[in-house]
This record gives sequence, structure tokens and C-alpha cells, in this order.
Amino acid sequence: MIQKDTEVSVIIPLFNEEVGIKQLLEKMTGLNYHEKYEILVIDDGSTDRSLEVIRQFPVRVLSHPVNKGYGAALKTGIRRAKGKKIIILDSDGQHDPVHIPEIAELLDQYEMVIGTRDRESHQVRTRQAGKRVIRWVGEYLVEQKLPDYNSGYRGFDTELIKRMLHMMPNGFSFSTTSTLAFLKEGYSIGTFPIMVEERVGRKSNVKFFKDGAKTLMLIMRIIMLFNPLKIFLPASVIFTLSGVIFGIYGYIVTERFSNGAIVLTILGMFLYFIGLVADQISILNRKS
Repeated sequence: MIQKDTEVSVIIPLFNEEVGIKQLLEKMTGLNYHEKYEILVIDDGSTDRSLEVIRQFPVRVLSHPVNKGYGAALKTGIRRAKGKKIIILDSDGQHDPVHIPEIAELLDQYEMVIGTRDRESHQVRTRQAGKRVIRWVGEYLVEQKLPDYNSGYRGFDTELIKRMLHMMPNGFSFSTTSTLAFLKEGYSIGTFPIMVEERVGRKSNVKFFKDGAKTLMLIMRIIMLFNPLKIFLPASVIFTLSGVIFGIYGYIVTERFSNGAIVLTILGMFLYFIGLVADQISILNRKS
């Protein structure tokens, strides 16, 4: 019997993907990955035949009694993984497992590796505008160009991602959060091009407005954790300058500083000092 490579654990979160997961596991076993790597499939409370399908393959199965979310399924897999490297991919047939050895090799050089989708990859058109906005906000807040921040095909150093699990959400934004967290902590991120196919089976659960707003709030939360001055300092400058300008205008016109101008100026000063305190708290939290 071939000895499995305990260096690598492949984690596949699953929810009602009986068609896609069957095609994916057939391809992976055809490539003999079940003999080379630890493969964990986390069934996140599926109500179709998904659990029955995956039990037909030589993979390790973990199961949630109820649906907890994409991120929660990944957390379960990461906590139970035995490998020093973790690779995750989707169960809906969009990701080609042929790239797994390439990711494993790149993880010798980088702490995180992300499969970046090329222009020919399938993407839902209604989400593209929202993704551009999220990218612009993210790049401003982390002060550098983002790779394919929400690609679900990626790899991690196991110890590093385990240290960050308390910051990861239980929902679909696990990928976005992990990208921003690794960037803000200064870890190196490698990329490689992938071609993403149209998903098979059921339609995606992601809703454009509802989940897009959640992602924007998530980015703000992550930056508050790692660099809160990026939020408080601009707000402080805006309120302080508004108060000063409003006050000068009022003094010229009415020969007195208005109460509104004084309130705006004081609010701007308070925001600056609150930002300094939040920055110190974030440093202490990251050390703990």
C-alpha cells in the first residue's frame, strides 16, 4: 500500500452538492490523490444524497448535524486535519484538482497560495460590480494590490491558519477574511492561474445585495482588528476640518463660533484618540 503524504490535507466543504462532489471525487481518486494525501470532506448538514455519495469514496468524512456555513465547515476540517499544509477547494465542480500538487509545492515558499481566476473563467455577471467595489475598498484599507481575494481554491500553512481561526467567519467570507488577515500580518502570498468552470448541480446560495453588504462589513471588521486608524483617522480629519471651516464661516458671518462647529471639532478630536486606543487594543489582541 502506498504511504499517504501526511504533509498535505485536502479539505472540501460540502452542502447539497451530490452531483458536483461525485464528479470531483471521481477525478481525485482517478489521480490517486486518496493514496497521496489526506482528503477530508466536511458535510455541512446536507439534505440531499451528498453524504451517501461521499461515503462511497476512500476519503475521510466529517459531518455537521445542521448547516453551519461554509466557513464553519472549513474550520471543522482545519481543526481535524493532520497535514502540515492545508489545501481547500469547492465541491461544486468549479475547481480542477489537478492543481493540488502545484499548490503543495508552492507552500514550501509561501505561507498562503491562492488560485487566481483568469479572464476566461466562469463568473456570475451580476456579482462583478460588487466584487470591484469590495476590491477597491480592500486595496485602500490594506494599502496594496489584492490577489483573487475570494477565490475558494487556496492553500495555507496549517499552523498559521489555525492561529487565525478565531477571526474567521462561519459564513461564505472565509476566503476574503483569510486573505486580508495574512496580508495585514505581513505573510507572503503566492498565486497561480486557474480556469474556473461553471458550477454543476444546484444554483449558488450567495445573494448579490445581502452577501455583498456582509462582505463589505467583514472587510471593515478585519481592518478594525488589524489597523483601526485606517477607519478612525480619516473620520477624525473630516469632522475636525468640517468643524473648523464651519466655525470660521460662522465667525465671519455672525461674529461667533456656532455650537455645531464646536461639536464637530470636538467629535473629530475624540475620534482620533479613540482610534489610538483601538490601535493599542488591536496590537494586544494580536499578541494574545
